[in-house]
Amino acid sequence: MPIRWWPRSIRWQMLASLLLLEILSISLFAALLTRQQKGRVYVRAQFWLTYESEALSSQIAEALEIQSAGFIDTTVRTVGKAPNIALAKVTDLYGNMLYISKGDADQAVLDPDEKAQIPIAKRDGNLVFTLPGNRWEGVSTIVTDRQVRGYAWVVFDESAARAQLAAIQRDTLVFGVIWVVASVLLVLVLGSTITQPLALLHHGATALMNAPEDSSRFPLPVRVHNEVGELIETFNRMVASLAEQRAGLNDTLSLLDSMLANAPIGLAFVDDNGRVVRVNQIFADLTGVTVSHHLGRTLMDLLPIDAAVEIEGAVRRVFSSEEPVRNLEVSGVGGKPRRPWTWQISAYPVRTTPHQVRWVGIIALDASDRKRSEEALRRSEKLAVTGRLAASIAHEINNPLEAITNLLFLLRNYNDLPDAARQYVTMAEYEVRRIAEITQQTLRFYRQPTQPGRVTVEEVLDSVLNLYQSRIHALDLQVERDYEPGLTLFCFAGEIRQVFANLVGNSIDASSIAGRLVLRARRSRDWRNPAQSGIRFTVADTGAGMEPEIREHIFEAFFTTKEVTGTGLGLWVSQEIILKHHGSVRVRSRSATPADGPARTDSGTVFEIFIPDDPGLKSNDSGSKSNDSGLKSTLTSAAD
Repeated sequence: MPIRWWPRSIRWQMLASLLLLEILSISLFAALLTRQQKGRVYVRAQFWLTYESEALSSQIAEALEIQSAGFIDTTVRTVGKAPNIALAKVTDLYGNMLYISKGDADQAVLDPDEKAQIPIAKRDGNLVFTLPGNRWEGVSTIVTDRQVRGYAWVVFDESAARAQLAAIQRDTLVFGVIWVVASVLLVLVLGSTITQPLALLHHGATALMNAPEDSSRFPLPVRVHNEVGELIETFNRMVASLAEQRAGLNDTLSLLDSMLANAPIGLAFVDDNGRVVRVNQIFADLTGVTVSHHLGRTLMDLLPIDAAVEIEGAVRRVFSSEEPVRNLEVSGVGGKPRRPWTWQISAYPVRTTPHQVRWVGIIALDASDRKRSEEALRRSEKLAVTGRLAASIAHEINNPLEAITNLLFLLRNYNDLPDAARQYVTMAEYEVRRIAEITQQTLRFYRQPTQPGRVTVEEVLDSVLNLYQSRIHALDLQVERDYEPGLTLFCFAGEIRQVFANLVGNSIDASSIAGRLVLRARRSRDWRNPAQSGIRFTVADTGAGMEPEIREHIFEAFFTTKEVTGTGLGLWVSQEIILKHHGSVRVRSRSATPADGPARTDSGTVFEIFIPDDPGLKSNDSGSKSNDSGLKSTLTSAAD
């Protein structure tokens, strides 16, 4: 971590370094000198304290021998005034103050630290010691007739020693200031010959960094003929080389950016840590994540786990083998709204040097529509075959049905038939009529006319309800029919029947047990063009409903929420038929389980269709093919 207070320019760094070095050197010199002087003071203090305490004890011993108390007091006061002596005092064997050079002896006492030295002084005869506060003292025993009579105490005066140390430190400081000022002047004079060319080089490098394409400040002038001058010349050659390389690099980058942005396929680049470093908009559209949110993330963060594992495995193989991986098919579910998708993935190495793979490029081609088209084609072919088979079966059933109907008629009119048997015959006739009605509905879907005609609305809607009668009974749905009497519509009957078969089938799929299904038809006007009259149809249910993001895509081909049974063609075909009749459709829906709130009980979906009175229809030119497509689409609606 750089030191923030340290100067940035070379001149001031040299100056600061020199100042720091000299200050440290002078401080170390002053510390050593002070320490040496303190050692000398300590030795001198020991000498003085030993000498003065012994002299004081000797004189007091002589005074005691001649029993002269006044001489003792005079001696104590005389010693207390000696150089380097701050205080002299005399105590008895127990540390009681007898005489003192300054003050009243009756008021003075030894402190505990001094009293602690009495046993040692009694043993050694003479002692120099240091007390807290750096106070130096000497004590000597007073002996007469080989008996200890008391103790002579002498306190060292540190003021002279401090004054001597202060003088030494002051002289050292003056010398240091003079030396530092001389060194600074020398550095300033000599440093300018180095720092000025370097400052010029610095400004040139800063200008190159801030405005790489601005070459007006280059080449830099060379004013010195030393190593710095050679450095400036080398810098000028480097700037010229960079300008040439930048021109070629800009052309290459422009070409690559244009290719990346306009390529019709998804492109992504991943480093050896599995993190995305660059994507184009197509790849972002495929993942449903913005371009900026891809950067620095792994594929696990962006894609479903299974798909991410497959793609990351391919990326690792490319890094390890340095060979491309092609045509890897990956499937998953995602996007908004969530729907199945299939990608065709290829991965290739991106080298920055001939022997180093820096990144792996991923090419993603959306094959979802192709896969859905292939699957829809397979299902449609199966449904077409099923439709033709169902029409053939319905056609073949008509002949034995007619025979059974005639036989039941003869049996019912047989005179000797018991009443119970006659009742059974009546029930059999009812069931046979139901079978006949089902076969007629099947053939009606299959045999679509090539010319439009006028049909009864009630007959069309009821035929659709009859088609789903078994499923309606299974779910115990409440069906509400609300038809305006006498409504007729000029249309292709089979196609309109197909539209309502799709809508009713979807409503039944979305409904739960004991739900409601409403079919309404009445005269109305176009909400976009009030002058246009026609018939408005309503198909409503109380089923699960749809989220808004799903509702936006329901009329897209191959879009389905029924993963296994749906083809995604029912509502798309229905919308095409409505547009063919110059009509319009709109949808309202409430989801039972909204993503942004609690579950609802008032869910459901409403489809409103408007068909004008004069749709301007033309005859179908598809001929017999319309028969297959009509029944096939009807069967498809049951799957959607």
